[in-house]
Amino acid sequence: MFFLNYQQGFIYTGFLLIFLLIIRFFVNKVISKVSRKKGINIARIHLMQRYVSVALVIIALLIIPFNFGTEAKDLILLFSSVFAVIGIGLFAIWSILSNITSGIIMFFSFPYKVGDKIQIHDKDFPLEGIIEDIRAFQLHLRIENGDLVTYPNNLMLQRAVTLIKKDAIDELFEDNTDMV
Repeated sequence: MFFLNYQQGFIYTGFLLIFLLIIRFFVNKVISKVSRKKGINIARIHLMQRYVSVALVIIALLIIPFNFGTEAKDLILLFSSVFAVIGIGLFAIWSILSNITSGIIMFFSFPYKVGDKIQIHDKDFPLEGIIEDIRAFQLHLRIENGDLVTYPNNLMLQRAVTLIKKDAIDELFEDNTDMV
């Protein structure tokens, strides 16, 4: 009896999920195509594809209750309560979210890539090193003395950065210098 009462809602939900899976497929193809043209690391490609999947799941979770006849005012009450609690929690971890957002921005518009030698113009602690990895929260720089420095993504977007040498990591390995 339950399935008969909500048969239309299940059908709409099925169509919605198929539609979102198709969108996910095409967006992931675009991300892969753009990132391969730019020579972006495969780990960063997978990270962006994961962000797309999470965003589509959130969209589905927002739309599905309407398929089963839920009133908008009921959802507004529920989400306002949930977002009030989440908002307090997010205020406490705003820097983490800032780094994730910066990581997404850097994925699409960051002019440097893994292996480039850069200089970060920070008045308190200037850095010069080779980019080893770009992650969701931070950038890994190998400085000249061999130390590994992690630099937050949000600061990378706030500081001036100079490209010293493109693909400097290749020359480092040609000189038989061990990075670790």
